Amino acid sequence: MPRLSHLISFTFIVAAIYELITIFRCSDSPHCSVSPTFRQEIYTDMMGKTRSGDAVRVGTTIMLMAVVAVSVSGHDYGDALSKSILFFEGQRSGKLPPSQRLTWRKDSGLRDGFEIGVDLVGGYYDAGDNVKFNFPMAWSTTMLAWSVSEFGRRMGPDLPHALDAIRWATDYFLKATSVPGLVFVQVGEPYGDHYCWERPEDMDTPRTPYAVSAQFPGSEVSAEIAAALAAASLVFRRVDHRYSALLLSRAKTVFEFADTYKGSYNDNLGPWVCPFYCDFGGYEDELIWAASWLFKATMAPNYWNYVAANTHNLDYRKSKTINSLPNAVGSFAEFGWDTKNAGINVLASKPIVMKDSHYPDFFVLNADKFVCSVLPESPTKYVNYSPGGLLVKPGGSNLQHATALSFLLIVYARYMNRAGRVVQCGDVKATPARLIQVAKGQVDYILGSNPMNMSYMVGYGGKFPRRIHHRGSSLPSLDQHPQQMGCKDGTPYFESSSPDLNLLTGAVVGGPDIEDRYNDSRVVFVQSEPTTYINAPLVGVLAFFKGRPNL
Repeated sequence: MPRLSHLISFTFIVAAIYELITIFRCSDSPHCSVSPTFRQEIYTDMMGKTRSGDAVRVGTTIMLMAVVAVSVSGHDYGDALSKSILFFEGQRSGKLPPSQRLTWRKDSGLRDGFEIGVDLVGGYYDAGDNVKFNFPMAWSTTMLAWSVSEFGRRMGPDLPHALDAIRWATDYFLKATSVPGLVFVQVGEPYGDHYCWERPEDMDTPRTPYAVSAQFPGSEVSAEIAAALAAASLVFRRVDHRYSALLLSRAKTVFEFADTYKGSYNDNLGPWVCPFYCDFGGYEDELIWAASWLFKATMAPNYWNYVAANTHNLDYRKSKTINSLPNAVGSFAEFGWDTKNAGINVLASKPIVMKDSHYPDFFVLNADKFVCSVLPESPTKYVNYSPGGLLVKPGGSNLQHATALSFLLIVYARYMNRAGRVVQCGDVKATPARLIQVAKGQVDYILGSNPMNMSYMVGYGGKFPRRIHHRGSSLPSLDQHPQQMGCKDGTPYFESSSPDLNLLTGAVVGGPDIEDRYNDSRVVFVQSEPTTYINAPLVGVLAFFKGRPNL
């Protein structure tokens, strides 16, 4: 349960102090500027009894001291971190280990790939369905690995669980890339799966494997898998050197495959991957993203040369009119499972920010543009913010943007701080501390400091989503109902307004709309469905804020 301070935001405290000081100054003057609502709230004590003006003036000093004494951080980031990692255990596919902590989940997908003689058991279900989409799964893995690379030392006892979460995915990706000339990019026929509402333990829909090849390429998925393997090799280097070497070797092979046989999996697997996880941003960004991670993992100049030589392929042509002037800033603020532009610029900026003159500075310039694209007060801001302060972009599952962009803000702020830099957005100066403040506002919003006064993480706080769009969570577990449940047997549970039978602890749902409204309904999947790619960057954000967030 959150402490009392969870309910009090920094903004409210500042406003409260201002209003209380104003009460002192203007007393009961008819010209007093204190809002009537606030004054009435001050005049009513915690027992609901109305007090006189004299009583308020006598008690104001004590109340002011109490308000100031309340912690402005409010949230238990350590608890949220533990739960955000635990969520991945609820998304596991395959044979579950004895260490499984979400025990209502059981084994599933144990014959994935067997129909074609390939072991594709394992990996993660991306969201509330039972399909293994490797494109978002790979990006989620990359972000988990980046989270550990940057903030693993802050994770404490949660670090082993974070490594387990990464390894569960990389073990699967080693299988998905084990056949020479093929990269498996999906397991499960999505239309049949989405037609049913059944537990992953029961699923009887086609578990069709889909692969890309030299003849039918899929550079974006192959390159993202290469990025995930390379990033993961870094986090295992100190704890399992042999496994790390295997991941890095496979990353190199898969990247070469992706780069040699260029093409989008949209063109060859479109009927099965779209509209679920179409590649809207092109495959060039994934190739550069993978090369960036391979350079970080190997320090081999050929990978950096690839990044520098191909950056012109990134699409920065999206424009927005600001003050009647066109600004090509749109994709500077794009980062997620589909588009990697902002992540590339932040990741590649580190050696440059740290004063290594061997590398061109356009990555820093682009990373600065990213900051100016998301900073609320920036004259070139590209994203929107809700009245309650949530970063909002078009489309569903909006919290994926809040978590991913907050992660980048924190990472870049750390680079800036070490180099003594600030970012200039027109006449607005963005300091590292300001970037951290913006990111903190997003994570606090997710954890409950919002107009709905609810946490959007299942199991965190006293009020959180109870009817999430998730098959396993909404249906009785095998422990509760050991009999087989068929395709449509779960429909009454889907349509029910009853709370979920199983708590998917740590799951962060898609979140509220641009007006801060949230509908706690399984039917409204754009708001109520959790995904791995919402949680993955949040792991790093929470690890940073756990304890004292020193830059």
